[in-house]
Amino acid sequence: MVRHEKPEVPLIELREIRKTYSRDGGPATEVLRGVSMSIHQGEFVAIVGASGSGKSTLMNLLGLLDRPTSGSFLFSGEDTRNLDADQMAYLRRDVFGFVFQNYHLIATESALENVQVPATYTGIPSSERKSKAIALLTKLGLGDRLDHLPRQLSGGQQQRVSIARALINGGKVILADEPTGALDSTSGEEVMALLQELCELGHTIVLITHDREIAARANRIIEVKDGQILSDVSAPHAERKCLPRLAGELHESSGSRNARRGAFANAAEALRAAWRVLYLNRFRTALTLLGIIMGVGSVIVMLAISLGAREKIMAQMGSMGATIMYVYHGIPPEGGPIGKITLEDIDEISKLPQVSRVMPGLGEPALVRYGNNHLRSYVQGTNELLPSIHHWSLEKGRYFTGTENAQLAPVAVIGVKIAQHFFPEGENPIGKILVLDQAPFEVIGVLSEKGASSGESDEDARLFVPIRSAQTRLWPLMREPEYIIVEAADSSQVKLAEHKIDQILFSRHGRRDYSISNAAAKLETEKETRDTMMAMLALTAAISLLVGGIGVMNVMLMSVNERTREIGIRLATGARRSDIRWQFLIETLLVSSLGGCMGIAIGLGSGWALDAYGIDILFSIRSILLALACAIVTGLMFGFMPARKASRLDPVAALNGE
Repeated sequence: MVRHEKPEVPLIELREIRKTYSRDGGPATEVLRGVSMSIHQGEFVAIVGASGSGKSTLMNLLGLLDRPTSGSFLFSGEDTRNLDADQMAYLRRDVFGFVFQNYHLIATESALENVQVPATYTGIPSSERKSKAIALLTKLGLGDRLDHLPRQLSGGQQQRVSIARALINGGKVILADEPTGALDSTSGEEVMALLQELCELGHTIVLITHDREIAARANRIIEVKDGQILSDVSAPHAERKCLPRLAGELHESSGSRNARRGAFANAAEALRAAWRVLYLNRFRTALTLLGIIMGVGSVIVMLAISLGAREKIMAQMGSMGATIMYVYHGIPPEGGPIGKITLEDIDEISKLPQVSRVMPGLGEPALVRYGNNHLRSYVQGTNELLPSIHHWSLEKGRYFTGTENAQLAPVAVIGVKIAQHFFPEGENPIGKILVLDQAPFEVIGVLSEKGASSGESDEDARLFVPIRSAQTRLWPLMREPEYIIVEAADSSQVKLAEHKIDQILFSRHGRRDYSISNAAAKLETEKETRDTMMAMLALTAAISLLVGGIGVMNVMLMSVNERTREIGIRLATGARRSDIRWQFLIETLLVSSLGGCMGIAIGLGSGWALDAYGIDILFSIRSILLALACAIVTGLMFGFMPARKASRLDPVAALNGE
């Protein structure tokens, strides 16, 4: 009985491969026209042809950088059409090694770091990666050039770096595209000697060249012309040596192995690469950080001022009588825009039989000047009911009237400490003109001394102006009151009055975008107020950080455009699309985190400075942490599109810098 040996399965087999390109909807160009060939493990094959013959396109298909338009490409006997993007990346990383004519080294990485790039995507520990790279470079005569950047190396040295990079993960199949094309004769001879040595060690070598003398060094020459194979000649002395366990590599690319080798597995390496890019573009990074810093800082300061003002208001509420209720606009529990207490709301509330009087109010710090003297003080816009509701008498002059409020009269009533500051010699302030920010107001009265109602809240250091005058002359954007003070007819009707007010506001607003407090419910109101302020932070942060987020997206898009070739190099050396995406997201995360931390420092510093000027400031740890989180999330949201764009680049086009 005759026993037949099973024929050896080619390592690479092409069957009727065709490749057609069509740019921008133009006519299609067929570059490869029914190419069929096979390459066995351990062969040294030269693919030779003139420029435009299709040999480089053929190499891109062999290295799984591109897919054929039609035909079959079998690797170890299995059709690569069934491979997904991650499986193709695995083969480029652990099976194929590329040696390019233009070297394609990452310009910002040293020789040692360039060699380690493919190993980075395998999850190999950093120490092991480094030792393997050093050993390869030393063997190739570059032991004293480890820290040199590509621009500091000669052409021959750069090509040896690219060969070491091709071998770091094994390089079972070396695809060399015109490896001597940019070298002098001596360096070219050194590179060819290296390739021949690798073939003798069992590596499969596929050499793309137009130089027939170079092609003659191979054991097999395939001539390509006009996208077709003209000849396929093997040297009679050709000998193939096989590296162990190459058959079946295709199966290693699936499921469990990919799961073990995560995207850009070495987090320290990802951060190192991100930091280097940011450092090399320091000025652009600083401009990007500025937007985030301003956003986070403004959020922190704004919230600190708001919380400080809210605390002051709560202290005032505590000093009011049992018949006083306080209504404040806010964000409803279900979210949405901030509510408004309108003049129409006030009219409806004042009609309730359970309500005696209603006083609207709003307030902001302002710079008060008289002559060369100035003071930053809290200016409160109210109506003519303040003295009676607060039981606050006047020391001099009079309080403004409802008519003056309606007529937008520029008149002010000042606290006793304001009078002492601007008129220390006992001069009568009545009739004097104080400038509040840029608006002049005539002093018509001085309130009697009331004292601090709680903590540092000193009502004697305030100025009171008609609310309509304040809205027109001081704060034209504040068209609605910030709060209203409601006095119940008597203490027994406070609960009923509160219920009726709630009914009116809910029916008018359709939601509870307000809070109602009375003396008995002060503590509960304070808790709700704090929770509301925390809810406001998310909305405020989104607005304040919008510019910073847009800046991050713009810079990252520029970075993708500038680093297109680097992305192509990483894809060619085994990076998965998720690896590229995460690399750019990590850069975005680093920028956002740095900007957020610096913004916190700026916000705290600004807040303490404002506190020194007498503005009530209250910092909240929750607010600060939430501001930082918003900065990071906003940066990642705006950075996702550039990262996605980078990950979706075509490897061949990216390598060509297109």
